[in-house]
Amino acid sequence: MFARVPYTDLNSRQRENYNFHKFAARMADYGFNCIRLTDDWQGADFIAIHIDGETFLKVQLKGRLIIDRKYLGKKIHIGFLSGNDAYLYDHDAFVRHLEVNGLIGDGSVSWHVQGFRSWPSPPAWAISYLQDFRIST
Repeated sequence: MFARVPYTDLNSRQRENYNFHKFAARMADYGFNCIRLTDDWQGADFIAIHIDGETFLKVQLKGRLIIDRKYLGKKIHIGFLSGNDAYLYDHDAFVRHLEVNGLIGDGSVSWHVQGFRSWPSPPAWAISYLQDFRIST
């Protein structure tokens, strides 16, 4: 009755839905209820609300590790899946880390000119930073 559908067979909207549900399932294990938004409200794709009644995260779900100037100052967390791992990091804190450690130096045209930088798969230095933000299965 049920047959798995390969991710590659999904269109972009279906992939977005798939990724949201996979990510939200991980978050549920840590006491979060994720509410999908119909539009990017204040830059967020969904809201993650913790059972503690105090933690409320605006999350932008991406397909990869990214930084983007349009998220600066908006208290956005970026969530992405990478293989079997899921990560959720504070966007602005990550940008500060990159700047302080010279990881987006003056030679980064994509960041300094276009205001955007992404990595198809996280480099080793990023995996090291992101370990504190890994959502384990």
